Amino acid sequence: MTLPIFLIGARGCGKTTVGRALALSQGFQFIDTDSWLQEEAQQTVAQIVEQEGWAGFRARETAALEAVTEPALVIATGGGIILSDYNRRFMREHGRVIYLCAPVDVLAGRLEAFPQEGLRPTLTGKPISEEVSEVLATRDALYRDAAHFVVDAAQPPLAVVAEIEAALRLARAS
Repeated sequence: MTLPIFLIGARGCGKTTVGRALALSQGFQFIDTDSWLQEEAQQTVAQIVEQEGWAGFRARETAALEAVTEPALVIATGGGIILSDYNRRFMREHGRVIYLCAPVDVLAGRLEAFPQEGLRPTLTGKPISEEVSEVLATRDALYRDAAHFVVDAAQPPLAVVAEIEAALRLARAS
């Protein structure tokens, strides 16, 4: 059976961009848990958080993760999905987990270059670079705990895909 590939990492690391390219290269389908969740709820993440709080959103996020997990899928997850011990374990047990790791300046630069208002409410209310720095400082260890492989996501998307594919080949060979 072909295991799903979970892409984890902070906002701006390229989970969606890399995920689509990786899925195409592997002959897999691609799904984004946030997009799936918003389609199911018929609300944006910001609307869900406003109505249900972050706890309500996180519960929906876990349900989305479970619902979309199937073989031969590349799954881009929300940046905070790793906050739950359950989600970290679930991904590790049901697929291959790839942490798309990039430095704060790269992440902040991408988020500033491609703002997506309303997609995600601010977590801290601070400017982008400060928020990314604080969030990454608290989450990096959790991403690493969940990941089978850590990949340099500061590279161009196709280089990231090539690095992921090399890691997956090594895993299959061992």
